[in-house]
Amino acid sequence: MTPLVTLESKAVPLLRDNIDTDAIIPSREMRSVSKDGLADGLFAGWRYTAIGGRDIDPTFVLNQPESKGAEILLGGSNFGCGSSREHAVWALAEYGFRVVIAPSFSPIFQGNCIRNGIAPIVLPRDTVETIAAGFADGTPVMIDMPSCEVRMGLAVFRFSMEDEARTMLIEGADAIELTLRHRTEIESFFARDAAVRPWIYLAD
Repeated sequence: MTPLVTLESKAVPLLRDNIDTDAIIPSREMRSVSKDGLADGLFAGWRYTAIGGRDIDPTFVLNQPESKGAEILLGGSNFGCGSSREHAVWALAEYGFRVVIAPSFSPIFQGNCIRNGIAPIVLPRDTVETIAAGFADGTPVMIDMPSCEVRMGLAVFRFSMEDEARTMLIEGADAIELTLRHRTEIESFFARDAAVRPWIYLAD
């Protein structure tokens, strides 16, 4: 994964509650098990004027010129609810989003974000709305993962995130890589355990 340490970007507001994974990437847009080729289907039901079509709806926020190149998405409460499909996060990532800020997330979606290099940042609703207000005039938003801060102008908003999740994002490491950092301790444990319970390690 690409490390996420600091990021400065516009923040696109999509302040709807209960945006589920089928809205993020409709099932009809999932034509393979690959992570590639999903960006066109991101929010397809809202981005395009007809189901299955590709005629742009100019009123949808992602289709507005101000949204071009944005890497931060603002959402409502319970973002990513519904099914556990990881394609939703893959679509967001391929489109270019590195951060989603919302008052709350579905736990499964939140975990999928972290495992795929997207920071799911929880901030109070009024704070998310304050950040969203800066979209019209192009006010940039700064994400500082080491200090757990979101900055916009002179305003600083603190967030919390579990240490392991933050480490995975900052270092671009997955859970297996973090576990392998303790290889010496793990091997020492198995050596001690084998001496005490040798029957556990008998070959078939």
